[in-house]
Amino acid sequence: MPSIAFYFFALLSIGGAVALVTFRNPVSSALSMVVTFIGLATLFIGLNAYFVGIIQILVYAGAIMVLFLFIIMLLDLKLPEKTKARVPMMIAGCIVPFLFMIQLVGILQGTQNEESRPLALREAAVHFEARPTIKANLEKESLPDAHLIGNTLFTEYNFPLQVIGVLLLVATVGVVSLSKKGLDRNPATRDRN
Repeated sequence: MPSIAFYFFALLSIGGAVALVTFRNPVSSALSMVVTFIGLATLFIGLNAYFVGIIQILVYAGAIMVLFLFIIMLLDLKLPEKTKARVPMMIAGCIVPFLFMIQLVGILQGTQNEESRPLALREAAVHFEARPTIKANLEKESLPDAHLIGNTLFTEYNFPLQVIGVLLLVATVGVVSLSKKGLDRNPATRDRN
């Protein structure tokens, strides 16, 4: 990926994230998150992780954001009342990202050492003896990201993946049931029943 395109999509992702936090309207915030997801997807594609980039668009910008918008519309959120700024919270909001940046710089400087270099693709093929397709691709020095992600998700992280699916289902059912309770309190709908 050319550096100009990288900086453009990186700024697009950061701009969408800042807009997500600053907008007061929840729908505008959700659409800003879509812009962030699109910027991240293009960065993944620029890193030759095509599968991850396309999944970022299909799953996050598509399905998850439709779910978020559906939940926002069901809750019928009103704009919050303006409150005065709290100084301790603003100070913490400035200190925490600064500490995160210090930690990130320390981690990135630590990865420059010779010992902490990641394994080469051919050396990583040894770990996939039971998966001949992944092993063959790694030996050809091609990164089979769809196979690696699928293998990792459905072997090592199968149970957490199922738990996350159940949690999303429970959250959706909870929002629907909460919105129906709000309708039952309305006298006009009670008379129709």
